[in-house]
Amino acid sequence: MDEHLRVLGLVEAQRTVFPYRENPPDRVIGEDDIAFADFGPIFEEYEADFGRTFVFGADPVKHRLRDDLATVFAAGRAAFRADPHITGRQLYAQVERLAAEAGRTLGGWHAGHLVGEFPHETIDGARAESYIAPDNDTPLRRTDRAGWRCHWILEIHLVDEPHGFGGFHEQLLDLA
Repeated sequence: MDEHLRVLGLVEAQRTVFPYRENPPDRVIGEDDIAFADFGPIFEEYEADFGRTFVFGADPVKHRLRDDLATVFAAGRAAFRADPHITGRQLYAQVERLAAEAGRTLGGWHAGHLVGEFPHETIDGARAESYIAPDNDTPLRRTDRAGWRCHWILEIHLVDEPHGFGGFHEQLLDLA
């Protein structure tokens, strides 16, 4: 790989450590990059999220991170299913523990959010109860203020700090 592609690959990998609100400039994905796609389809004015990580090339460290994302997601979902009273704080702590066991850190302040009307940033504003986060001590299985059953998106954003890149895996937590 020439020096130009090597530098671009490093820049792309570093971009994967940023949380959602960061918006670095667009660039072309290069050889041996890692990148993720975060889709937010709208169904009858409700936003659903779906995200996956893609590895371009054969770097085994990047492939392991991509595989760890699905493993941590599945274990997080299992923790949710196992405890009908689990809170946002408890599920976040489980996901954080699972990330650490995989040798990773979490890349954001939360590990998911309520499914809500588009854009999901407006779901009760920045209220802790709208996120799978350390400040949410309410049960995830509940109804919202309008009496609707709450549904959740589980977001796994893992960062491999020693290698300077991350990955992302996100989908519905409680309907599949």
